[in-house]
Amino acid sequence: MPVRIITLEREYGSGGANIAKQIAERLGWKLWDQEITAEIARAADVDPQVTRRCDERVDTLLYRLFKTYARGSYERALSFAESKYFDTDCMVEMLHTVIEDIASRGNCVIVGRGSPYILRNRPDAFHVFIYAPAEEKIRRLKSIGKSEKEAIELVEEVDRDRGDFIRHYFKKDWPHRPLYNMMINSKFGDEFVVESVLSDVKALEEHHNLFQPVARQA
Repeated sequence: MPVRIITLEREYGSGGANIAKQIAERLGWKLWDQEITAEIARAADVDPQVTRRCDERVDTLLYRLFKTYARGSYERALSFAESKYFDTDCMVEMLHTVIEDIASRGNCVIVGRGSPYILRNRPDAFHVFIYAPAEEKIRRLKSIGKSEKEAIELVEEVDRDRGDFIRHYFKKDWPHRPLYNMMINSKFGDEFVVESVLSDVKALEEHHNLFQPVARQA
C-alpha cells in the first residue's frame, strides 16, 4: 500500500517543523502543523489563541481539580460547545476527529499533536520521530534569536509538556519507540533528514509492492 500520510513527532529545537515543511514541499503534499489548532478553533468557535494555549500540554492540576468540582453541578450536562470553557480535554476530543479527517484525505504531513497515536492502525501512514543532542537544539534556538538561558529552559520545558501530554492522554511514554517507522538524529542537517525520510518511505513502498499478490490472467 502506498504511503499517503507522514506523521512527524519532534523534540523541541530539533528542527522538526522546518523538516516537515520541506518534506511536504518535496512531495507536493499538504502540511498540517499550526493549521491543526486553527482548524479546531474554527470547529469549536473559539479564539485561535485559546487552542494554541492547549497545544500539546496538559491543563494544570489546580484547573483539573476545579473542573472535577464543577462537573458535579450543572456543567455535567453541557457539551464543551455549550459551556463557558475550552480546555485540553476538549482539544484532544476534537484532535481525534480532525486528524482522522485529515488522514482520510491523504497526501499530508502531520506534525505532532498525538497524530502517530491516533493514526497508529493506518497501514498508509509512516511515523517519524526527530531528536537531537541538547547542544544542537540549543544551537538551533540561539540561531533564531533565543538567548542561551532561554534556549535551555525551552528545551526542557516544552519537551516535558509534550511528554506529559502523551502520558496523560495516550497512556504511553514519549517517545514510544515501537510506534515509529523511523527515529533520526537531526544533528547531521535538515537536508540529510529529509532525504533519509523520503528514501525510507520509498523503500517501504517498494517492499510492500514486492509482496503484493500478482493477479492471474483469465
